[in-house]
Amino acid sequence: MNIILLGPPGAGKGTQAAKLVEERDMIQLSTGDMLRAARTSGTDMGNKVAAIMDAGELVTDEIVIGLIREQLEGDKKGGFIFDGFPRTLAQADALGELLKEQGESLDAVIEMQVEDDVLVGRIVGRAEEARAAGKEARADDNEESLKIRLMEYYKKTSPLIGYYYAKGDLQSIDGLASIDEVAGSIAKILG
Repeated sequence: MNIILLGPPGAGKGTQAAKLVEERDMIQLSTGDMLRAARTSGTDMGNKVAAIMDAGELVTDEIVIGLIREQLEGDKKGGFIFDGFPRTLAQADALGELLKEQGESLDAVIEMQVEDDVLVGRIVGRAEEARAAGKEARADDNEESLKIRLMEYYKKTSPLIGYYYAKGDLQSIDGLASIDEVAGSIAKILG
């Protein structure tokens, strides 16, 4: 089973991916995690990633697809969860080609729908709770940063909703429900 979790920053994609890893033995492919791991791996690809990131530049789609290819060629376990990828239509096309090349397909694209104002309240509240508990909150868990992240999401990533809808792969769920209710909605889609 291979799925994509779509939704704006703070919608709970990472939380739900972690549940799927635990409950269904799926492999979460988070591009951020893969880039951090590659950077310290010492491999040719890792050294390339490190040089680009150290220069403050963005890693190319080609490199990200290369990292995903490496993962797809390994142990498949219960399938893959694409979290944070694809982010653009070009990346979606590249992922589709890569999956076809690997003899794989997408089983579902799950959009976690949230209302922006509720989402902002959730993220800012999460940061305040962390600070009150003496923990460190994410540096970008504030209203101003979140609005910038949301704008990036709407400009670059939200077109994927129409793209996957047109392909018949998109399923939408209420991302503002409780964690267990969202997990239940995902479980119904995955069967």
